[in-house]
Amino acid sequence: MKRLYLIALAINLFIASYAQISVNTVIVLSGNRDTSITGKPKSYNEVVTNNALTSIGLFKVHKVTDRYYFEIPDSLLDRDILVVNRIVKGPAAWGLVSDLGKYGFSGDIIGKNMIRFVRGPQNKVFIKSVFIFSKSKDSTNNGLYNSLSMNNLPSITAAFDIKAFSPDNKGVLIDLTDYLSSDNDVFFFESENRNALMLKAMQSDKSYISKVQSFPLNIEIRTIKTYVRREGLFATYELNSSMILLPKEPMKPRYADDRIGYFTTRFADYDADPQHVSLLRMVNRWRMEPKPGDIDKYKNGELVEPKNPIVYYIDPNTPKKWVPYLIQGVNDWQKAFEKAGFKNAIYALEAPTNDPEWSLVDARHNAIVYKPSEVENASGPHVNDPRSGEILETHVNWYHNVMQLLRDWYFIQCAAVDTNARTMHFNDQLMGKLIRYVCSHEIGHTLGLMHNFGSSSTVPVDSLRNKKWVEANGHTPSIMDYARFNYVAQPQDSISELGLFPRIGAYDEWAIEWGYRWFPDFKTEEQEKAYLNQWVVHKLNDKRYWFGSENNIADPRVQSEDLSDDAIMASNYGIMNLKRIMSHLIEWTTEPNEDYSSLKRMYNGVVDQFKTYLFHVTDIVGGSMRTPKTVEQQGPVVDYPSRERQKAAMQFLKEQIFSTPAWILDKEVFALTESGGVFKLIYLQKSVLEKLLSHNVLSNLLWFETNSVKSSYSPQDFFNDLNSMIWSELSHHKPIDIYRRNLQKVFVDQLIIVSSPYKGDNLGYYNFYTANNMTDIVSLLKANMRDLILKINAVLPLYKDEISKDHLVDVRDRLKKALEMK
Repeated sequence: MKRLYLIALAINLFIASYAQISVNTVIVLSGNRDTSITGKPKSYNEVVTNNALTSIGLFKVHKVTDRYYFEIPDSLLDRDILVVNRIVKGPAAWGLVSDLGKYGFSGDIIGKNMIRFVRGPQNKVFIKSVFIFSKSKDSTNNGLYNSLSMNNLPSITAAFDIKAFSPDNKGVLIDLTDYLSSDNDVFFFESENRNALMLKAMQSDKSYISKVQSFPLNIEIRTIKTYVRREGLFATYELNSSMILLPKEPMKPRYADDRIGYFTTRFADYDADPQHVSLLRMVNRWRMEPKPGDIDKYKNGELVEPKNPIVYYIDPNTPKKWVPYLIQGVNDWQKAFEKAGFKNAIYALEAPTNDPEWSLVDARHNAIVYKPSEVENASGPHVNDPRSGEILETHVNWYHNVMQLLRDWYFIQCAAVDTNARTMHFNDQLMGKLIRYVCSHEIGHTLGLMHNFGSSSTVPVDSLRNKKWVEANGHTPSIMDYARFNYVAQPQDSISELGLFPRIGAYDEWAIEWGYRWFPDFKTEEQEKAYLNQWVVHKLNDKRYWFGSENNIADPRVQSEDLSDDAIMASNYGIMNLKRIMSHLIEWTTEPNEDYSSLKRMYNGVVDQFKTYLFHVTDIVGGSMRTPKTVEQQGPVVDYPSRERQKAAMQFLKEQIFSTPAWILDKEVFALTESGGVFKLIYLQKSVLEKLLSHNVLSNLLWFETNSVKSSYSPQDFFNDLNSMIWSELSHHKPIDIYRRNLQKVFVDQLIIVSSPYKGDNLGYYNFYTANNMTDIVSLLKANMRDLILKINAVLPLYKDEISKDHLVDVRDRLKKALEMK
C-alpha cells in the first residue's frame, strides 16, 4: 500500500494545471511573531500611522517604524507573481566554480518561484507556491479542467494575519517583516543554491531588511543576510528579491520545432489529443507586438517599432573602453528583428549613474553585468513566464577574464594569418571586436536561441578560402554556432578580419523571424503550428537555414568548434596553420621581464586545438546523422556517413596521429616549459582511441552494416584498418620506437576496458551488460584481442631488439589476462 501511495503521489506531483491548477512540493507555515496586533483586524489608521513611509506601485508598501506592511488590492489576490532572487553584493571568492563559470557573483540568480497571495478564512492571507507542469483549458462537462483542479490543490507556503483593510475596503494589509527577516526559499536562496555555496544557518542578529520599494509592475526587496559558513566563519550577502506581476492573460505560446533551435518550457497538454496526454514545448521568447496604431502597417509589411522594445543596460562598473563594443554586440541584432517586421526592437544603453532609484538588479531592467572574476566565460541566461514561455528579463554574465579566453582562441586559430594576433597583448581595437562577437552570441541566448552546432557544416570548405565570398558572407550562417574563427584560411589567401570573425548570419535572422513574427490572425496555437510547419519545410530548401542541435553528439555534422562541410579537409588546413604557429611559438609568446608561462599556456592551447581537429574527423567513424523532419518532408531522418567517407577519416587519423606527429614534440619548448614531452602525445592518442573504441561507435557500425550490407563500413573493415595502422611494424618485423610502443599500449588498454563489463565505456555494469553483452560488440573486441595475440606470438621469435620484444610480450600478457578474467 505504501508503494501505491508513493506512486500516486508522484503522479499528482507531475500533473498540474495551466494558471490556476498547480502543485507544490514544499509546505512551510510561517506566521508573524508580532502578537501585539494579532487577531481581529484593526482600523487602517491604527496600522498605517501618520509617520508611515509609503511606496506606491504594484502594492502599496508602508514602512511603520521597523515594520513593513504590504497593502494588497483585492484585484491582485490570486494573481500569478514571479519572484526572482539575486545577489547584489557578496563574498565572490567563496563562489562555486562550474563548467559555465563561477557562481556567487553580483547579479547571479539564487532562487526563482511563482506565487499567489490568496485570501483565506479567519482573516488570513496565504502565500501559495505555484508550479506549472500541465494544462487544460476545457472546462466543459467532458473537459479535464475541473478534474485537474480537484486533484491538484496548491500548497500553502506562508500564512499572515490581516492587520487591517484598505480604506475603500478593496484591499488587505499584511505584515511581511518577520517573513522577510527570516530565511526561506521563496524570497532568498533556494535550498540547492544555499547548499552549493556551503551556507548553513542564517544569523538573525546579523541580518536585516534594508529597503522595500514598489513600482507599477514589480516590488523590489533588498535585504542583508548573514549565514554560518563553518564554525566561527560567516558569509554576508546583500540580496534583492523582485516580485514581478505576470500578465493576467499569458502570451500565446509558440510550440517548439526541432528544426529551429530555441530554449523551451515543457508542459503536459490534456486538450491537444483526446486519446492521450501530449507532452509539448513552448519556445522561450520575448513578447514582441506592434503598437496598437501600427497594426495595419505591420500587416501590410511595413517595418514598425514594437510596443515594448528589448533594452539592455551596460553595468556602470564595466571598463569604459569596452562599453561601445558591448553596445554594438546588442545592436547587431536589430537587422534580424527587421526580418520579423520590427525596427528599433532591440538596443543597449549605458546604465544611469546619477539616479538613486535605478538599480542593476531591478527586475524591470535587462543588464550586461560585469563580474571581476578569473573565470574565462560569459553566459546569457533569462527568466521566463512558465505559463507561456514569455521571456521577462535577463542578466548577461560577463566575466572579466573572458578576454584571456578570447586572446587564446584568436591567437591559436588566426595567428598564422593575422599579424595582429601574434602577441600576448592584443590592441584595444582587436580585443573590442572579439568582445563584440561574444556579446552578440550571448545576447542570442537571451533572445531564446540555442546553440546551432550544425550551421557551420553547411558551408563548402573551399568558400572559406575564397576572400571575396567569405568576407561577404562570413564563415558560418549562425553566430550561435561554436565556429569561433576561420582557421581554414591560409596565409596566401589574404583574408581580413571580416572573413575570420563570426557574425549574425542567415540562420540567426531566420530563427528570429520564425520566433518573433507576429501572427494575430491565428486564433490558436495549433493553427499557427500548421502554418509554421509549411514555412519551415519551404525554408529548409536552403541549407543555410539548417539547425543542428548540440544534443546530437554522434552526428559528425554537429560538432563544437568545427568548420565547413568537409571536416577532413578543414582539419588538414587547420593543422597546417598550427604547424606555422608552432614554428614561431617562442617568438610570439615572449614578453620582456616575464617567465615562460605564456609559452606553456599557448603550447597547451595548440595541443588542445590539434585534438579538436582530430575529434572532428574521428566523429565521422561510426557516426550517425539525424535530421529532424515532419511527414511533409522527403528522405530519412537517420543516416550514416558513407563507407568511403569513413575510410577517408581513418586514413586522416593514420597520417595525423597514429603516425607520430613530430611537430608537436618540440624539444626547445619542452626545455623551457616541461611541456611537449611524450605524455602529450599519449594524451592525444588515448583521446582518439577512446572515441573510436567506444560503445557508440561500435554499435553504430554494427547497425549500419545490418541495414546497408553492401555499402557499409563494417566493424571488420574498421578493425582491419585500425590494426594495420597501430601494428604496422609487425608485418615487417621492424623495431618499435617509444612513441609507437606507447600508442600500442594505449590501444590494448582501451580494448581491455571496453570489453570488460566492469569498466566498459563508463556505462556502469548494468548498462554495459544490457547494451554490449547482448550485442556483438564484446564478441568483436575479444576476437580482435585473440587475433592480436596470435600475430604477436608469430613475430616474437623474429624480433632481435630487446625493448621491442619486451614490449610485445607485455601487451600479449595483458591481453591474455583480460581474456581469462572472470
